[in-house]
Amino acid sequence: MARPLDRRQLLVLAAAAAAAASSPVFAQAYPNKAVRIVVPQPPGGGFDSVGRLLADRLGKQMGQGFVVENRAGSGTLVGTDLAAKAAPDGYTLLVGSVSNLALNPGLYPNLPYDSLKDFEPIGLAVSYSYTLMARKDLPFRTLQDVVAYAKANPGRLLYASAGNGSGQHVLAAALWHLAGVEITHVPYRGAQPAYQDLLGGRVDLFFDLSPTARVQVDAGNARALAVSGPARNPMHPDVPTVLETRVAQLELESWFGLFAPARTPADVLARLREAFGQVVAAPELGESLAKGGGKPLQLTGEAARAVVRRDVERWAPLVRTLGVRAD
Repeated sequence: MARPLDRRQLLVLAAAAAAAASSPVFAQAYPNKAVRIVVPQPPGGGFDSVGRLLADRLGKQMGQGFVVENRAGSGTLVGTDLAAKAAPDGYTLLVGSVSNLALNPGLYPNLPYDSLKDFEPIGLAVSYSYTLMARKDLPFRTLQDVVAYAKANPGRLLYASAGNGSGQHVLAAALWHLAGVEITHVPYRGAQPAYQDLLGGRVDLFFDLSPTARVQVDAGNARALAVSGPARNPMHPDVPTVLETRVAQLELESWFGLFAPARTPADVLARLREAFGQVVAAPELGESLAKGGGKPLQLTGEAARAVVRRDVERWAPLVRTLGVRAD
């Protein structure tokens, strides 16, 4: 007959049971409630479309709701800062891009978040190049021709942007700075009015995301001079990269991905990265992104962090040098 347990043995067993009950094995698996994905811009556009695409697929992959929450304001500042300061529990994620994570540190002298310290990358899903367009009747066929004219006629040419501090503004300003030319900036409130004046011949040049630019280029309403990526864009296979033109050592693609607040538990990050990797590896997602003019990416964890760090370290100092400020 077994001897009854003494008081010391009972205490040891009770402690072991309590530890087991509080261990991850016994805890409810993540996620056990809806996860919000903060999109720091209004509905529509690159941030929103990528956020909704990932929300839909991650929800199916993880068996829990992923809900997009548009938190616009001050460009991308309000939503990005909200995500940076959210509880680091895996239930608030951010759609991050070159715009809010790599350019903002140069645009704002007192940025309320640190792109590298305040976020943990889950992964990057897609990137888009920009296309430099000229009005269709501009008497220059190449970027080299534009730069040669601008050197001889400082300030005569006009380039549009979607607003001070927008990606279109920063990229074009960097190009003209590196090429050593002066071209006059004409900021608009959004891309649509910029297109109206480019097509109407009231401005000469406009750098916009390639998927949007493609519509006007294919229709013959504007002429493509160069693309900003490291390689030619399949949508414009005959258009050289800026690097190929040798006008400037400049290349930029606007990537989009998911980020969690710093100090999110390692096991939650691992679960998110695993699910994200499975989602972006799906052939149908890659085909959908490519059809929309994007370059599918399958970067998670440290690989994604390396891309973010590279662009923060490259672009934030350059933006400060340019003296560009957001509206």
